[in-house]
Amino acid sequence: MAGEEINEDYPVEIHEYLSAFENSIGAVDEMLKTMMSVSRNELLQKLDPLEQAKVDLVSAYTLNSMFWVYLATQGVNPKEHPVKQELERIRVYMNRVKEITDKKKAGKLDRGAASRFVKNALWEPKSKNASKVANKGKSKS
Repeated sequence: MAGEEINEDYPVEIHEYLSAFENSIGAVDEMLKTMMSVSRNELLQKLDPLEQAKVDLVSAYTLNSMFWVYLATQGVNPKEHPVKQELERIRVYMNRVKEITDKKKAGKLDRGAASRFVKNALWEPKSKNASKVANKGKSKS
């Protein structure tokens, strides 16, 4: 940024923000070029169905987010545009995929082992007869 000329068409205070935005746009452009270099079918063949769903959802969300930004740059309020409902719909599906992923990661419960563990860990009071026999043995010593 040191060698860059500052355009006087906008306030100097936002120059850093605009530079960061320009860098972000460049990064998005590079990612899109990378994604477009591989055919979608070729990419999806390598993935399981859950991963395919994730790729599709992220792609749809990204595209709609970029459209949101486009609307904002054109002076249209994106909150009043149908793109907001579309983003919300995609977000709901993303949460469903996350729930499925979390369920897969959760450990399996061995009910038999758990019940044995709990049964052996619980305190059981001794019967009165057993305690009397134990006390008689102690008092004779």
